[in-house]
Amino acid sequence: MELKTNKKKMNFAIMLSMFAFGMLMMSYAAVPLYKLFCQVTGYGGTPKISERNNNSTIAENINVRFDSSIEKNSSVFFEPAQTKIKIKIGENSLAFFKAINKSNKQVTTMSVFNVTPLQAGKYFNKIECFCFEEQILSPKEEVNMPVSFFIDPNIKDDKFINNLEEITLSYTMYVR
Repeated sequence: MELKTNKKKMNFAIMLSMFAFGMLMMSYAAVPLYKLFCQVTGYGGTPKISERNNNSTIAENINVRFDSSIEKNSSVFFEPAQTKIKIKIGENSLAFFKAINKSNKQVTTMSVFNVTPLQAGKYFNKIECFCFEEQILSPKEEVNMPVSFFIDPNIKDDKFINNLEEITLSYTMYVR
C-alpha cells in the first residue's frame, strides 16, 4: 500500500514539475509571440512589417507625424529629423530619426514603436526600421536611423478611420 502511495506522490511531483516548467517556457515565449501577433495583425497600434510595397498609390494625402521619447537624464539625444510629412497613401516614404551619444562611454540602445490612432496600426506598413534592434553608439557618435514605410490604401475602406488626416509614429528609445 505504501509503495502505491509513494508512486502516486512521485507521479504527482513529476506532473507538477512538468507543469511549472511548461509555464516557465510559456512566459519566455510570450513576448516574442505577442510581438509577432501585433506585427501580423496591427493590433495595439503596431505597424505591420512588410518586405515591399505591392500597393498602388492613390491620389489622397495623409500627414504622418513623428514623435520620440527617451528616459529622463539619458546620455542619448533622440528625435525625428522631421516632425511631420505629407505623403500619398500607398507611396513608399522614408523618414529619419537622429540619435547622439552625449557621453564619453559607449552605450547600447533599443527602440520600440507604436502608431496612433491604434486602428491605423494595421495600415501602417514598415519596410525597414531600426526598431527592436540594438544600436551601439560610440562616445559622442551621431547617427541617422531610417524608417521606410507606406500607408496601405485599404485604410480608405475602413469605415472607422477612412477620413483620417494624420497618423503618428512614435518611438521610445531605451538606453543600457
